[in-house]
Amino acid sequence: MSPQLMEFEAQALKLPPTDRAALAERLIASLDNLDEQQNEQLWIDEADRRYREYKNGKITARSAEKVLSDARDAIN
Repeated sequence: MSPQLMEFEAQALKLPPTDRAALAERLIASLDNLDEQQNEQLWIDEADRRYREYKNGKITARSAEKVLSDARDAIN
């Protein structure tokens, strides 16, 4: 995360909950304006980030079978 982004985040977290919710809504809505290529690149970047975290031991992995089993249990 860039220093500028960290500063924005710190400032946003100081806002009252209603203002934070409004900001979050606007930020999420802004992503709806991305074209297909931009959207795909964001997903590629996210997948790369998660893979690096996994390889560096920062996050663990679960099998697809376990994930689906847990999802089915949550639905039922």
